[in-house]
Amino acid sequence: MTETDKYPEHGLRPLVRQVTQQANDINSYELVSTDGCQLPPFEPGSHVDLHFRDGRVRQYSLSNDPRDKDRYVIAVLRDHKGRGGSIALFERVHVGRTVSIGKPRNNFPLTDKAKRYLLIGGGIGITPMKSMMHHLQATKGEFLTYYCTKSPEDTAFQDEFATFVKEGKLIYHHDGGDPKNSLDLKKLLKEPKPGTHLYCCGPPGLMKAVEKTSSHWPEGTVHFEHFARTFEPEPGDEEVGASEFDIGVGFQVKVASTGEIFDVPLDKTILEVLKENGHEVELSCGAGLCGSCKVRYLEGRPDHKDLVLNNEEKSKFLSVCISRSYSSMLVLDL
Repeated sequence: MTETDKYPEHGLRPLVRQVTQQANDINSYELVSTDGCQLPPFEPGSHVDLHFRDGRVRQYSLSNDPRDKDRYVIAVLRDHKGRGGSIALFERVHVGRTVSIGKPRNNFPLTDKAKRYLLIGGGIGITPMKSMMHHLQATKGEFLTYYCTKSPEDTAFQDEFATFVKEGKLIYHHDGGDPKNSLDLKKLLKEPKPGTHLYCCGPPGLMKAVEKTSSHWPEGTVHFEHFARTFEPEPGDEEVGASEFDIGVGFQVKVASTGEIFDVPLDKTILEVLKENGHEVELSCGAGLCGSCKVRYLEGRPDHKDLVLNNEEKSKFLSVCISRSYSSMLVLDL
């Protein structure tokens, strides 16, 4: 097998037309088709899967205006403590190189039922918000964005955001790296205006804080985009260790179409067991963050461990890359 064989068969191979340093350790990458044709359309909040030659897959939000037909723009934070994907991009991806990506998918859709939108982006989490802002500006939607970073030097897309800042639609908040200077979420989210929808993406600590302080908001009005499963516990929080996201207790899965029953041991996921027995399921993130591996279940009680399926979807589907089972058997609609 050659290195290129590890790329998806039905993916896209766009060309890197421009690389721009947007802030400290943040680069943006403009991707265009190699033949000058239009790229598949995308909605605000969408992302693409970027495939590496060694088989790794990483998700990156599309940050540009969804009205753009000929380009995608992603932004990447160089994470020195990460899994290596961002560092590989910084070191190896340059202008003129082609990359392998999947077609745009949206796990963070912008509802058209809101009267107004409150967007909170932290660090690199501003990228899906940026496409939303472009869309809302074009459609005359009412919105206000809070962009939280450590300092102006750590703040991306400042040139493009200048108009939003001037119009009072974007507010920067710099905490200098001190949590004591964080955005006052209690005050900001205390009294939601009727018809307002809240969108948040950023570091796990920010996401957790927003989730806590918006818990009284009407159901279905608060939306999150997750890029990580772990967070640093805050003072007073119950300690979260490996047990919260571990493999869990062994159980069985049954394939409805064939009647086959497979044991899912402690050290394997449902997806791994299915694959070992000839049942292929699409896989992307492998961490319950994208929803690409969701499978309908017919019987049983799943232990949902993903961070992307909503309550309605969880009543019908589970993410087999990470979810477990409370019941002794799950019957899968495969």
